[in-house]
Amino acid sequence: MEFLHIVVLAIVQGLTEFLPVSSSAHLVLVPVVLGWPDQGLAFDVALHVGTLTAVLWYFRRDLANMTVAWFASVTGKGTTIDAKLAWAVLLGTIPIGLAGLLLKGLVETQLRSPVVLAFGMIVFGLLLGWVDWRHRGTRTEREMRPRDVLFIACAQVLAIIPGTSRSGITLTAGMMAGLTRQAAARFSFLLSIPVIVLAGGVEGLELARSAVPIDWHAIGWGIVISAVTAYLCIRAFLALLARTGLLPFVIYRVLLGIVLLAVFLT
Repeated sequence: MEFLHIVVLAIVQGLTEFLPVSSSAHLVLVPVVLGWPDQGLAFDVALHVGTLTAVLWYFRRDLANMTVAWFASVTGKGTTIDAKLAWAVLLGTIPIGLAGLLLKGLVETQLRSPVVLAFGMIVFGLLLGWVDWRHRGTRTEREMRPRDVLFIACAQVLAIIPGTSRSGITLTAGMMAGLTRQAAARFSFLLSIPVIVLAGGVEGLELARSAVPIDWHAIGWGIVISAVTAYLCIRAFLALLARTGLLPFVIYRVLLGIVLLAVFLT
């Protein structure tokens, strides 16, 4: 891969993985719009490793506390708030994991269309805007009830529809459940950890079975650039939520969806 391609795609992945704008849509669209060849499965795996590294580092203290508390709860030493949050992340991943396995063929064939992607960007973007406008949530991610976790987990399944955005739909569901914007975003980021691990693991297995040579230069730079970009994105996004809300992302999603419809339906 050319170095410019590596840098642009890694930055796109780092920015869009955690913003409510659909990272998969942008990774598909950028090469098409710029006339670049497909980046390949190995590079996709590298980008997942990069964004995973970023979210693990950002939440390292929370994850350490959650891990200790989770093991304590398993061994019968009591269930703390951190343990409940750890269980929420683990159990909240089950629906999307099952949906991914059962519907993988449908997503890769019938749903993989620019028109579906465009409608996903618009419809779920408007839903995000409506929830943000009506938002009155006051609770943190550590104050979630089991039904809140179930609701967010089921909503995350909709992320298999192209253009939905995993972070966008979980953020929407979190606010609908009564969480603050920042709390919904933090739980969305924590939920991304097992999802990225699962997605990267599936791609990694496919890569291991293939005989395609690996460009380690591209892999290395892709991991580093996507990790740094994603880490900065997480910090900036959480700070931005307190000041401006989600309207800029809603406008961007709707405009991009309209442009896609104009291009692919004419």
